[in-house]
Amino acid sequence: MSAILATQNLDELNEKAYKYLVQENYYQATQIYELLIDIEPNIKSYYWYLGLLLLLQKQEAEAQTTWLMAMMEGEESDTVQWTEQLKVVLNQEALRQESIEDYGNAVLLRQHIKELCPTDITNLLRLIQLQIKQENYTGEELTDFGILKILQSEPPVAVECELLITVLDNVLNYAPLYLSSQELVKACVTYIHEQQQANTFIHILVKSAIKIGYAQKQPAIAASILEICLSLDPNNREILFYITGLYFAYSKYSKGIETAKLSYFLSTELADQIFANNLILRGLVSSGGTNWQAACEAWQKHELLLEELKELNPTNLNSLQISRLFNTDYFTPYFQDKPQLYRKLRNSLSKVCQANIENYAQESIEKFQQRYIQQQKILNSEKTLKIGYLSHCFQSHSVGWLARWLIKHHDRDRFQINGYFISCDPAFDPLHEWYLDHFTYSYKSSIPEALTEQISQDEIDILIDLDSITLDLTCGIMAVKPAPVQVTWLGWDASGIPAIDYFIADPYVLPESADEYYSEKIWRLPQTYIAVDGFEVGVPTLRRDDLHIPTDAIVYYSGQRGFKRHPDTARLQMKIIKEVPNSYFLIKGDADEEAIKTFFYQLAEEEGVEIERLRFLPGVASEAAHRANLGIADIVLDTYPYNGATTTLETLWMGIPLVTRVGEQFAARNSYTMMVNAGISEGIAWTDAEYVEWGVRLGKDENLRQQVAKKLKVSRQTAPLWNGKQFTREMEKAYEQMWQKYVEANNISS
Repeated sequence: MSAILATQNLDELNEKAYKYLVQENYYQATQIYELLIDIEPNIKSYYWYLGLLLLLQKQEAEAQTTWLMAMMEGEESDTVQWTEQLKVVLNQEALRQESIEDYGNAVLLRQHIKELCPTDITNLLRLIQLQIKQENYTGEELTDFGILKILQSEPPVAVECELLITVLDNVLNYAPLYLSSQELVKACVTYIHEQQQANTFIHILVKSAIKIGYAQKQPAIAASILEICLSLDPNNREILFYITGLYFAYSKYSKGIETAKLSYFLSTELADQIFANNLILRGLVSSGGTNWQAACEAWQKHELLLEELKELNPTNLNSLQISRLFNTDYFTPYFQDKPQLYRKLRNSLSKVCQANIENYAQESIEKFQQRYIQQQKILNSEKTLKIGYLSHCFQSHSVGWLARWLIKHHDRDRFQINGYFISCDPAFDPLHEWYLDHFTYSYKSSIPEALTEQISQDEIDILIDLDSITLDLTCGIMAVKPAPVQVTWLGWDASGIPAIDYFIADPYVLPESADEYYSEKIWRLPQTYIAVDGFEVGVPTLRRDDLHIPTDAIVYYSGQRGFKRHPDTARLQMKIIKEVPNSYFLIKGDADEEAIKTFFYQLAEEEGVEIERLRFLPGVASEAAHRANLGIADIVLDTYPYNGATTTLETLWMGIPLVTRVGEQFAARNSYTMMVNAGISEGIAWTDAEYVEWGVRLGKDENLRQQVAKKLKVSRQTAPLWNGKQFTREMEKAYEQMWQKYVEANNISS
């Protein structure tokens, strides 16, 4: 009876000691376990807990001595068993410490488990999790702890797949670019057995690949991660869609076209077929010109698909399909200069997208409209206007470089200026930081719904879209109309989204005849739709002798993306080079290097131009150096039917004569309006023949080149194109007039 009573008392003491441990009353708990050991020295668990208490009191040496003393008396088999028991005790406490978010103690405990059982993969994975939570993870732990080696062993070790996938997600979120992170992705594939596991694994990798490829600008690494996804599910259309875009992002056009074609083959719905064919088209036109005939065929097919969509007018498309549809006619202006046809199709496509958004986002749209009504009771035409700027380009990007002057010169006494940054968090980008400092309020998010709600809550009066159809997320935000007045400016041609009220232009880039085929009202500023105070110019990284070009040669230059190089215009450029003795042609742009060389070599041969007169330039590290390198050129040859925009401004700022072919569409009149607003008419061509004539004339007439350069230099102080402050006043006046119209239309008392 006394023995039973003693046992009960010991059990009570044991329970009491553990309660003291949980309460962090380590002294009392230690006293009890020492007493228990004195009473029953053969009960090993007392030693495990006593050592644990010493460890929690940061007496690591004493803790290890306690455990070692308890194990010295046993045989090898006993030691193995006791080690497992100690590990269980330490793991239990580590889990408890994690639950109360004491990660320092949890790490300490798991490090000791690691010393006891260095190949316990579960403990090692949890240790990685803890180091990430403490922000102490370096990426070397996967190798130093032996995790990669354990996971790569044959046969595969027993591991909890859910834990492994969770750790992978943590690692990719915290340190996606580490080589060890990518090795962990490969090692995990062996442990994916069930479909649900595969789905979760693929979701994590796709999410990470998008972040790595676009936010961190490492598309090659991102594509390699998605290739691992394809090894699990080679016909997964969504993965094929994503990986195609990544291949294009680092100029692997052949691979991208191949995956795009497979995604088209796997698509059964019209909306998905349109998106897949748009990817094919993008790859063909971006690759550098040799695929132009195939691109034309894909474009013609694309036009038919879009016409079919227009006729079907579906209203049951999901948000992802709509997001992808918004910019699927992006390339039409690069093929032809027929704005009446293009705008008709553009507007109908946006109308389909808008109608579907109104179906699945009806609740949000009604909420925003209700807020307008509430605001109308208290607002008037004399209020301080709240202007919101929405873009993913508030960074070192063409739109970022150009829009900054408007933001800089805004009158803060008359306007509140908010910036809404879409997925915009570039590393080491001073222009991005500049924007953050120059808005009254700045908001960043990769979630369109969050930005949309923020715009509405901020009671923005006029929302300015800087992206147009260059970003699907922007289109989705504008379509639900979080602001009562919405405007598109700068980033591209108008989107045609019915929820957008105005498109900012000027009399030169869009004449009055354009009114009939735009769904938005064209708001023409009096002189120019864009003005800048100038550009930063660095130190040149190129000299003529670097390119083996004689000092007395005439140097022509063209620097544009691959899909701006229409063969007809490139052929005209070859005719100019042929007609001007001792001339060379510098070619720069985003395209497959070999493809672009093949394209121009073939044209040169057909036009009788020696290929030795062609030079292909690599990219440079900074925009400032790129602009400085423009000084190597005597004449810049513009593209058509899609002109340069930022490149034209940079050319004119550097005082270099430009030859442009003016067309009918917005994209074919950009350089025209910029030249007019810089006070230059020399080089403006209205036909193909005039384009060649101006190119030859400027090449042969040094005095004419000098006159143009002098005009451009003088224009820096006098021309509307270089007066950002005046331009800002005109934009502000436009905003006030837009608001006045809104006030009058809604009968708001002033």
